[in-house]
Amino acid sequence: MKAVILLSGGLDSSTVLYLAKSEGYSCYALSFDYQQRHRRELEAANAIASAAGVVAHQVVSFDLRLWGGSALTDDRIALPQERNLAQMSESIPVTYVPARNTIFLSFALAYAEAIEASRVYIGVNALDYSGYPDCRPDYIDAMRSVFRLGTKQGREGDPIEIVTPLIDLKKTEIIQLGDRLGVPWAQTWSCYSGDRVPCGTCDSCRLRLAAFEELGMVDPGR
Repeated sequence: MKAVILLSGGLDSSTVLYLAKSEGYSCYALSFDYQQRHRRELEAANAIASAAGVVAHQVVSFDLRLWGGSALTDDRIALPQERNLAQMSESIPVTYVPARNTIFLSFALAYAEAIEASRVYIGVNALDYSGYPDCRPDYIDAMRSVFRLGTKQGREGDPIEIVTPLIDLKKTEIIQLGDRLGVPWAQTWSCYSGDRVPCGTCDSCRLRLAAFEELGMVDPGR
């Protein structure tokens, strides 16, 4: 059994990779260099893919800085800092990259169909997240229709499945699951800032730090 895993190198995608592996799938990791501010995450993705022993790790390169529209692809847009979870959930933040998961899932679908994989795993989460529209259940349901209708495999009655095992989990529950699976947290990367050391103040860092603190754990990635 083959599965394509969208792997950013962060907590969520790394947990999903280890989960897919535990479920008996031969894992084909897929990461993206879209000239994001935090390209440091690709080093983490490489380390996690190696640690998990994936069959292959593809890194697809393209440049979303050509269009900008996000604090992650346009340095003129400042990163939000020191926000609490309530503030993060008030509106779609400037760290949202236009249509990013649609782009990622399209690549994953093409890859999965080419290698005859039956599943695409993505670590979207609709609870402890920054309000992104492409991390929500209704979006994933719509993309399932795309997977079914937009491929030869789907039209022939065997659509590639989108698997979102973390979508209803809190960040603390994701960490607990990853612990059970043996995810090497020290090799993961969550920070948006683009520096070599996590800033600790961007939305992604604060979600991560708060979850480890709630569990009474020290973040091994700090």
